[in-house]
Amino acid sequence: MSNNILKLQNGSDVRGIALEGVEGENVNITPQIAKQIGCAFVSWLEKKSGIPANELVIGVGRDSRVSGPALADGLICGIISAGAKVVDCGMATTPAMFMSLVFEQTAFNGSCMITASHLPFNRNGIKFFDADGGLEHDDITEILNLASMLNPVQSNPPLGTFDLISIYAEHLKNHIVAALNDGEQPLKGLHIVVDSGNGASGFFVDKILQPLGADTTGSQFLEPDGMFPNHIPNPENKAAMESIRNAVLKNNADLGLIFDTDVDRMSAVLSDGSEVNRDKIIAMIAAILAPENPGSTIITDSVTSDRLTYFLEKELGLKHLCYMRGYKNVINKQKELNSKGENAPLAMETSGHGALKENYYLDDGAYLAVKLIIALAKAAKKGQKLDSLIEKLPPLVEEGEYRFKINTEDFKSYGNDVLKEFKARAEAKGYKMPQSYEGVRLSFDSEEVQGWILLRLSLHDPVMPMNIEGGRKGDLEKLIAIATELTDGFEKLDRSSLK
Repeated sequence: MSNNILKLQNGSDVRGIALEGVEGENVNITPQIAKQIGCAFVSWLEKKSGIPANELVIGVGRDSRVSGPALADGLICGIISAGAKVVDCGMATTPAMFMSLVFEQTAFNGSCMITASHLPFNRNGIKFFDADGGLEHDDITEILNLASMLNPVQSNPPLGTFDLISIYAEHLKNHIVAALNDGEQPLKGLHIVVDSGNGASGFFVDKILQPLGADTTGSQFLEPDGMFPNHIPNPENKAAMESIRNAVLKNNADLGLIFDTDVDRMSAVLSDGSEVNRDKIIAMIAAILAPENPGSTIITDSVTSDRLTYFLEKELGLKHLCYMRGYKNVINKQKELNSKGENAPLAMETSGHGALKENYYLDDGAYLAVKLIIALAKAAKKGQKLDSLIEKLPPLVEEGEYRFKINTEDFKSYGNDVLKEFKARAEAKGYKMPQSYEGVRLSFDSEEVQGWILLRLSLHDPVMPMNIEGGRKGDLEKLIAIATELTDGFEKLDRSSLK
């Protein structure tokens, strides 16, 4: 049992297979395992907080997945068996579960969100929060180790249920009203469509946009359905983005919003159908924050483009720290810089995870959407469109992502040797290498070729991803030729995707 539970760790989350039905995949996260994990979380939280178990109050929420209710029952049972009190928050979002520690109406000591983000319907997992935010990798390891040794029995019923999502929605709604200072319906005259992908974000329409006067005609897939019958609720998914794009164009909307299942990520579509994701969503949020944060630092993951660096630094007058992949990595770097006195208002991944300093360093897709909506309303009052914020961001011309499989068991050692040699070869060629916190990045800005290359080693898999972006039409082919030469001769590196 110990090894099985430990295998559920996925970075700073717990994730596993909760339903049968996919060939070759066996269920490994069950209500019984959730019960053990709930019990272990109480022990961990008691130790860290110094609050006795019988004084701890813990909230439990879930997204729309069909396995959610059974896992929630197991988790709640485990928490109660350890002596803590539980409040069942029902259908919720990951950011709302953190805010349940902040809101006066709840003020929980800890919280758990049952979700597997954008993963397929048969997956599920658990995210945890305490007063410091989301738990870290080592915290999850400790909790799972504890869980592997426990066999809890329930003793008391939960405290009851609580409509957390309504409190959370009111909090977001009030933020819009205060920022716009234009009566009780400041969104009147704006047409905003939402695609929830049958996840947990449907509340954004009936609890926020409609009460504030927005026209939401054309919003779709708002009903929770854990089988996700229409498309995967994932802002990085092409079908999902095409779905919200079509809804915007069909309904002549001013803005389209799309969220992932548990609403900690979002992307948008402008009135002309152009997608605001990846570099563009980071640029947009940074442009919104820039006037109140002059000269501040924007932290991103490693695969953001040189175009974004230009926009942030040359057009907005900000600093760009191109850091590491992993939303916890960029958020922790943001916390570190701010603790040292360097203003870092935004940490954001190209995946749509974005944490604002003003919002408890919480990666909250709904809060990012609120910032966009406020900016949209302010632009409309001036007769402008939202895209004016990023009109000076150079357009994407050509790009490619290639994944090189490493054909050896000791893939990390081999991958690091490849990176070392790749860097040496690039230095010998005189290629420009900006500081890189992950892998080796090359930057090109000559008449002959423009763009960038990033080669890195996957944290968990025997794969070396390579991202390439050309600055002009035809540059991608030239950069591929350079990348091919720099990676030549590594016999255990499968570069077939590059051809």
